[in-house]
Amino acid sequence: MPIKGDNLLNKLILLFVFDKMEVPLSETTIVDMCCQSNDWISYMDCKPTLFQLMDNSFVYEISNAGNAPLYSITPNGRVCLADFFFKIPTSTRDEISKFVKANRNNYRKRQDYVADYYMNKDGTYTVYLKIVDAVGTQFELKFSVPSRQIAKTIYKKWENKAEDLYATIYEKFID
Repeated sequence: MPIKGDNLLNKLILLFVFDKMEVPLSETTIVDMCCQSNDWISYMDCKPTLFQLMDNSFVYEISNAGNAPLYSITPNGRVCLADFFFKIPTSTRDEISKFVKANRNNYRKRQDYVADYYMNKDGTYTVYLKIVDAVGTQFELKFSVPSRQIAKTIYKKWENKAEDLYATIYEKFID
């Protein structure tokens, strides 16, 4: 397991995570993967390390059309990772690789399929569903439901139903 607080190792671990995930990541996803779901980097070190990597042009920020920004590894970041890859303990590299392989699609869904709900003045609830990618919003749907329970059910199911719902609606308009 990595030595907590080792700044170089923390940077290399983040670069390795970006490299393995192969898609831009939100700050929330990075923190969840590296600090909450795993113990690769301490929570207190994670965000400062990300911003240091940005300052050094190893990671860059992608504006995400009104959503939380996404971050991705730069060509310089890949060169740095290749040069210092051996400094990440083999056990940590293996653990990250296994975790990413098992969880990549779940993290992509969490980032790409956004859901929220809120109460209206009349006691109904508005459910807000969205599919985003690095370029911007692909799909957005907002509608009212009569109760919090229904809003909560839709909120919970969105991650697993978003792709099918989008495909169905798209096909209906294309026909």
